[in-house]
Amino acid sequence: MRDQPPPSGLPLERTAGGPPFMTCCYFDHNATTPVAPEVLEAMLPLLAEDFGNASSIHHYGQRAKHHLETARRRLAALIHGDPNGIVFLSGATEADNLALFGLVRYAPGPDRHVVTTTIEHPAILAACDQLEREDVQVTRVPVGSSGVIDPGRIRQALRPGTVVVSVMHANNELGTVQPIAEIARIAHEAGVLFHSDGVQALGKIPVDVEALGVDLYSITGHKVYAPKGAGALWVRKGTPLGAIQFGGHQERDRRPGTENVAGAVAFGAAAAWLSVNAATEAARLAALRDRLESGMIAKVPGASVNCASAPRTPNTSSIAFEGINSEALGIALDLKGFAVSGGAACSSGAAQPSHVLTAIGLSPDASRSTVRFSLGRSNTAGQVDELIDAVAISVSRLRAIAPAGKVHA
Repeated sequence: MRDQPPPSGLPLERTAGGPPFMTCCYFDHNATTPVAPEVLEAMLPLLAEDFGNASSIHHYGQRAKHHLETARRRLAALIHGDPNGIVFLSGATEADNLALFGLVRYAPGPDRHVVTTTIEHPAILAACDQLEREDVQVTRVPVGSSGVIDPGRIRQALRPGTVVVSVMHANNELGTVQPIAEIARIAHEAGVLFHSDGVQALGKIPVDVEALGVDLYSITGHKVYAPKGAGALWVRKGTPLGAIQFGGHQERDRRPGTENVAGAVAFGAAAAWLSVNAATEAARLAALRDRLESGMIAKVPGASVNCASAPRTPNTSSIAFEGINSEALGIALDLKGFAVSGGAACSSGAAQPSHVLTAIGLSPDASRSTVRFSLGRSNTAGQVDELIDAVAISVSRLRAIAPAGKVHA
């Protein structure tokens, strides 16, 4: 029988009417997280009691406004930034889009240029694709096998028309952590603004927007045990950010529309928990990740950890299983009660191999054999050990059914 989650854990069960009812060990926290009990408790009154519009001047509106500003301060405290810089949004995709379009579309000059990397989230890469359709030039700087960008290559990509450099803080598939402070310094030396997608860094590694030197920083709630639909963009004072939506004057004219106060409060509650517990939880998860990786290497022939020597977030492990299709392995594990991912959830079902894995030099076959394990508050050492055994059994059976390539024991 699987051991019980720690006191801070969030046990998950499959619901009746769906797949067979069973306890599920969830190892896909980079895709999304369950809502934490303390977050739900903070959010519920905003749905039932303090439901007012934060822009209204009456009692109901002013109570909602108070809760919204409290959440703003909590988020700002977690990232060590000015609360006035927090712009509440629907999530990180909107934050990334606002950062890029809000800077580039309002930038003067005919030769506007953006620098990013080949391993960014689709919210950045697709936005850059759209900017190219608007006659903006984009340089996508490649990374090496380590999954970490060389800051020198960012410097080489800069040109007189560069408006912004956008580099994610931590990669969603690999967990690799980028040298954000150094890249920000390089950008600023050239008079260029710097944005970072911090979605996978928040709550896993320390984030100090002042120390990092970022001008804009994207975050979202559903990766840190708050509900989906609540995110934010932190904007340094004086950054020339234009609107990309039009309507009211909410969020200091940077994002019109009635605020999702309940979602913002939930995000703020998650931030408050992290402000106290993040360091302890990160150490616990790092130990579990190391246990998982050493166990996989020991028990599963042909298993290899991608970017193992690079700086990584403590909860993320990307492992290639030679001769195995990650989708088939994911289904086999799901039937055993383990939820994992073949890569980024936003790219699930794509016919092409992961752009991140191919960017670090993996072959298409190796990319398709890679599984991402991302740990969280509900996971225990016992669950990790059972997952290792389940993977070993599933890989052996899949290779026996459909062998695909030589496996080195």
